Amino acid sequence: MFKSKASKLAGVLLLSASMLLAACGKSDEKTSGTATNGLDQIKERDKIVVGVKYDTRLFGLKNPSTGEVEGFDIDISKELAKEILGDEKKIEFKEVTSKTRIPMLNNGDIDMIVATMTISEERKKEVDFSDVYFDAGQSLLVKKGSPIKSIEDLNKGTKVLAVKGSTSALNIREKAPDTTVLEFENYTEAFTALKSGQGDALTTDDSILYGMADQDSNYQLVGGTFTDEPYGIAVKKGNKELVDAINDALKKMKDNGKYDEIHKKWIKAN
Repeated sequence: MFKSKASKLAGVLLLSASMLLAACGKSDEKTSGTATNGLDQIKERDKIVVGVKYDTRLFGLKNPSTGEVEGFDIDISKELAKEILGDEKKIEFKEVTSKTRIPMLNNGDIDMIVATMTISEERKKEVDFSDVYFDAGQSLLVKKGSPIKSIEDLNKGTKVLAVKGSTSALNIREKAPDTTVLEFENYTEAFTALKSGQGDALTTDDSILYGMADQDSNYQLVGGTFTDEPYGIAVKKGNKELVDAINDALKKMKDNGKYDEIHKKWIKAN
């Protein structure tokens, strides 16, 4: 009887050890694979997952008729997929906002961010950037007839609308410290708030504001630009191989005229 119990105990221990080893083996296989960097992971998967905006006219806007997201950033991303994987269709788009894009990148939900993202020293602490792929500048959007003609007209009692997590919100507080800044989750909410009278002006990059003015001719940009906003494509820190591949693709686009073709298609106002 004792021998039987001992045998059963030994069997249980052996089974448990086998299951543990098997689990460890599966875990190692899942985490290591053959990919050693972001570029290799993309090539193994044979698909790029790109974080883009769904609410930014001309750059990344979901078309309600087709359900497809369209814009400058979308076409640039497709061209990246073509250069890196040989097929512009080997791509998946996931919606990001100014607030969610870096967390989604660092959580591994996306491979890169192509979403009107300004290169800044602060952001370089969290992500790595490609070369500049679009030059923008911060400006103001107001209703036609507004007394606000430039940033000098923003003073105490003026309400300026911005988007959470954007450099625009930081810049406007620095350059117009007396104004009240109201922040919204995305550009659609901010523009809706402007049209409903919740603020006197909306601030972000001129490239994005042109899209809003194109959407509603009752609004216009005023005062020119008061910052430089160079857009970059962001990847997880340490992914030099992926950054190099993106930069090579961007250079090729500019050399062969594809970049100019995409720019003229979407950024008619610039």
